[in-house]
Amino acid sequence: MSDQHSDKPIIGITIGDYNGIGPEVILKALEGNQLAKLCTPIIYGSLRVLNQYRNIFEMKDWALHSIQKAEQANPKLTNVITCWHDHQTEAQPGKITAEAGQGSLASLKRAVEDLKEGRIQALVTGPINKDNIQSEEFQFPGHTEFLAQAFDKEEALMFMVAGDLRVGVLTGHIPLENVRSQITAEKLTSKIDQILQSLKGDFGIKKPRLAILGLNPHAGENGLLGNEEIEIIQPVIMSFKEKGHLVVGPFPADGFFAAGTYRQYDAVLAMYHDQGLIPFKTLAFNEGVNFTAGLSAVRTSPDHGTAYNIAGKNLAEPGSLLQAIYLACDVSRFRIFNSDAEKNALVSKPQASESQHPAKSGGKQRFN
Repeated sequence: MSDQHSDKPIIGITIGDYNGIGPEVILKALEGNQLAKLCTPIIYGSLRVLNQYRNIFEMKDWALHSIQKAEQANPKLTNVITCWHDHQTEAQPGKITAEAGQGSLASLKRAVEDLKEGRIQALVTGPINKDNIQSEEFQFPGHTEFLAQAFDKEEALMFMVAGDLRVGVLTGHIPLENVRSQITAEKLTSKIDQILQSLKGDFGIKKPRLAILGLNPHAGENGLLGNEEIEIIQPVIMSFKEKGHLVVGPFPADGFFAAGTYRQYDAVLAMYHDQGLIPFKTLAFNEGVNFTAGLSAVRTSPDHGTAYNIAGKNLAEPGSLLQAIYLACDVSRFRIFNSDAEKNALVSKPQASESQHPAKSGGKQRFN
């Protein structure tokens, strides 16, 4: 990765399903090149489609800059790489089409290629339809699993972030009936390691505090409602405590969030998707960011879906996408800072404290 962009990272943004709200929130977030001082954005998708939406939303006074490759990006403009032959592509807001699924995959593949090669410093993915994107090249339940394979990881961690609220999930996009078989000591140990490493390496928290939720109602009620807490979760937690880590639990999920206990911790690990994401989206729907921890590259995404019901109606809010861009910038900068510090270990440098590190606030400080 080149050091020339360390102060102003190049951020790739995939268009997602272009019949959903992805193009709308991207255009609203970047309108008038308002993020040009923060990063150099490159939209991976279709210039033709984006211009169709610019006309719908009457953004005619603001031009997009078409390029063929990331190296041509203009740091003062909003750049677009067209990822498929789009001469006959017509956006159909609100409609589920095979063509839109193919477009979202083409955009994702091109952006991930540039991310792996270091041509962009971070990737922000627009919302996809997990059905129409499926193909021989994409047989995954979502972005997280696709990226894990692309970066040769057995699995990555879906980490939902909104300021100081961070929620990870032990099991992600799998049927509920399969959750219990995935609750193992090995998997739990791996996910806790990923969270602790991310809190230190991506968010600058030197001594992170991590809360673990139970699987069963009331965290098993001492075995009355299930033994997973006693047989699996508690022993793993104890093993981390013995190593000096601040890992606590298992907590009953309902009372933990209802009483605001989550505020006492730097992150929370839920046992399954809805156990973590329902409270997270309730607390931070318009500000939440999906951050993929455990990868060598930085990837974020807004925490909402395609929202076909409001696509093309000028109703979508760009807040979550903006936070995803801010977080991508902050984490990529912090990783570069850490990398430079390691390279210059013999030179005395001040260490970033928890209060100094920008990513700890989820990027909200950008437009205070």
